[in-house]
Amino acid sequence: MKDISWSKEDFLQIEAKGINEEQLELQLKQFVEGIPYENLIAPASIDNGIVKLEKDQKKNWIEKFENSFAKKLKFVPASGAATRMFKNLFFFLEQFDHDEESLEDFVKRTDKKELRKFFQQVKNLPFYEEVINSQYFKNNLTLEGFETAFLKALLSEESLGYGNYPKGLIPFHNYKDEILTAFEMHFLEAVNYAKDKNVAQLHFTVSEKHIEKFKRTQSQIEEKYKDSSFVVDYSFQLATTDTLAVDNDNQPFREKNGELLFRPGGHGALIENLNNVDADIIFIKNIDNVCVHEFLNEIVDYKKALGGSLLEIQEKVFETLENLDKEKPEAINDAQKLLSHCFHQTAKIEDFTEAKALLNKPIRVCGMVKNEGAPGGGPFWVNDIEGKASLQIVESAQIDMSKEDQKEIVSKSSHFNPVDLVCGVKNYKGEKFNLLDFVDPAKGFISEKSKNGKTLKALELPGLWNGAMANWNTIFIEVPLVTFNPVKSVVDLLKPSHQPNT
Repeated sequence: MKDISWSKEDFLQIEAKGINEEQLELQLKQFVEGIPYENLIAPASIDNGIVKLEKDQKKNWIEKFENSFAKKLKFVPASGAATRMFKNLFFFLEQFDHDEESLEDFVKRTDKKELRKFFQQVKNLPFYEEVINSQYFKNNLTLEGFETAFLKALLSEESLGYGNYPKGLIPFHNYKDEILTAFEMHFLEAVNYAKDKNVAQLHFTVSEKHIEKFKRTQSQIEEKYKDSSFVVDYSFQLATTDTLAVDNDNQPFREKNGELLFRPGGHGALIENLNNVDADIIFIKNIDNVCVHEFLNEIVDYKKALGGSLLEIQEKVFETLENLDKEKPEAINDAQKLLSHCFHQTAKIEDFTEAKALLNKPIRVCGMVKNEGAPGGGPFWVNDIEGKASLQIVESAQIDMSKEDQKEIVSKSSHFNPVDLVCGVKNYKGEKFNLLDFVDPAKGFISEKSKNGKTLKALELPGLWNGAMANWNTIFIEVPLVTFNPVKSVVDLLKPSHQPNT
């Protein structure tokens, strides 16, 4: 790599962001050397890393959770805008001319079949009435045609502006008598399991530019559900977690005015936000994966069961750690059993110090659903650089699919990561772990982007539930598909789970 000449202005910009020289050097090194792919050993499966939840065990864990006085919190990453969700709609607006071709001809020419479904069922979308009653749509219907007028009214800043809206505040659910956003649905979930002294505790990570929109909507929700009490906190992704962009020669990418280009570090940056909240049990779930009225009770039961399983394993771990402090001879054997039977770790423990180091970590219980072809990460057995096997959530970008053995392992995977986590972030003395101590910095992502017509390379930090939690003790438990209702594309809102019961 060429030597980099930092200017005085560079140092001032870097200092203003609160980023230190060591961080920059690590980032530049990762661009030059690349980030190694994960070394998959096997997919995690039932009885090979994933626990199948039996009826009696589920009941016991629910009871344990309901009888607990642990402080509970629901943590929701919600900073994303809805732009990607409307990707094909933006493409349509850029390319379609209703005077030149029909919608059907456009779909055939571009192979964007999603658009056909969107307009065929447009009346079932939760924002349909809002769009067609907007003045923008009415004024432009004749001039631009239905499709273009509808999408411009939906997406453009001159009208509803949903194209750049926070994803959590887009109308998601059409339930006959009410239209609900994902944001509101998380409140309904939290009331049922994330309560501390009968007050539901929620924390949303949001974009600073959208904070007022969220707070206004929060006020409306609290007015609507007067019988429930909520404590809601917000945080922003820290500027110190932004990463430096580079060009194809791995030199710092510069804006037209010569300034360095820093980009948000991805959802892995939120480990900082998670580290700053205070609770005994933290539920993590993405903003766009929300409950469905029809299955709310079942979803809540599984949340409680996951929470109860965490409480049960914590009790065993904490008791063993206390006995290790007292150097009771049987404690090493107890620690070995816990690591082997609960966390599937095969390391041979030699002494009290090693046993404490392996057990005294944050714990995450992760719900896993059966894989039905959804894109994203999954549970796998992975070898680390020391050759030790561990259970990890692995994203597709972390897998070298050009290698036949890795490709075959992925093809045999049975489960998918829906981002349904319950986290224990305090130690056996009741002290908060510093979660940054358990991040594996070598598990980030490098992607290709563009700015001002020039190609650049961007670095994403180790993902929140991937590399940022790589050194936690992990348990995978199977949960049913009804607990997984994500909205990645706008047409997902047409699924039965988001429509009124008929």
